[in-house]
Amino acid sequence: MQRFTELKVWQQSHALALEVYRLTRSFPSEERFGLASQLRRAVLSVPTNIVEGSKRSSRQDYARFLNVAEGSLAETEYLIIFSRDIGYVTAEVATQILSQLAKIAGMLNNLRAKVEEKQVRPAQRSR
Repeated sequence: MQRFTELKVWQQSHALALEVYRLTRSFPSEERFGLASQLRRAVLSVPTNIVEGSKRSSRQDYARFLNVAEGSLAETEYLIIFSRDIGYVTAEVATQILSQLAKIAGMLNNLRAKVEEKQVRPAQRSR
């Protein structure tokens, strides 16, 4: 199995987590333990679950952690939309982040599908 740091989906989700951490620094101080904290936890959960899943011994466990990462990504998407709608994030920044989220979602879905694939071996013919 590939080291998690070599996975493009991990690289992209790590970059997004860094970006969201920087972004939430500008949120109002009353959101420090509210929306900013929730958004940070959600976005950080994506690369963290990719890492944890990659170290599981079974493909089923790995796929389950990737699915958790997908759920956290969806949560992040909603929280960015909410942040935009209440004026904490500009429409331009939100659009850029939502685009990154969509790209990562596709990558995660593809990786999970690949991990879930059963190894099908050609049927051996009896002679």
